[in-house]
Amino acid sequence: MGTSARSIALEPDLVGRVLLVDDEERIVNFVRRGLEAEGLEVDAAPDGDAGLRLALGRSYDLVILDLVMPGVDGLSVLRSLLQAKPSQAVLVLSARDDTASKVASLEGGAEDYISKPFSLEELLARVRARLRSAARAVPAELVAGSTTLDLIRRRADAGRGPVPLADREFLLLRELMRSAGRPVSKERLLASVWGYHFDPGSNVVDVYVRRLRSKLGAETITTVRGVGYRFDG
Repeated sequence: MGTSARSIALEPDLVGRVLLVDDEERIVNFVRRGLEAEGLEVDAAPDGDAGLRLALGRSYDLVILDLVMPGVDGLSVLRSLLQAKPSQAVLVLSARDDTASKVASLEGGAEDYISKPFSLEELLARVRARLRSAARAVPAELVAGSTTLDLIRRRADAGRGPVPLADREFLLLRELMRSAGRPVSKERLLASVWGYHFDPGSNVVDVYVRRLRSKLGAETITTVRGVGYRFDG
């Protein structure tokens, strides 16, 4: 690992939220400083269990994942995370530099692999490339009916002006708008927004739908009895 946190400037319009999952506090602090110096938002988790909970419960542009951790190992986190969020970008950062670990990670769905020790410059370059690629691949907004969802600023406008959204409000609305005009089951919403391990008997979806209706208008989301909800815009 390098010894300095020299800044490599990202493009001014390149933004993102990154999750670091690593049990080595020294590395987490080193990498966090480098990423935050580039203007990125950074969350950190000290083990696989906490990392998986955060990754499933929040929206991240990139997850940087260690393989060797207490409790749930990195490969298990990778499998569970990508089962719930197939499009999640993951970069593995591990002391394992053997071919088998690299192959298992890449075939398991990781988009990149960096071995420890590493240079901060290389890591930032890989992160920059991943966020640039994601920015090109993902549209800046979703439009359904008279509602627009800004995917960068995480706010919605249903004709009454833009309103900010909390993390899970944003994730729930995004999931509903992606299937606009079609009912989406509560089970699917729980899996995609709160993670597969969330209690399926919870009324959390109903609570957050009420919050969205209060912000966007009661007519935007329709209850489909026995199924779930449909976004009508």
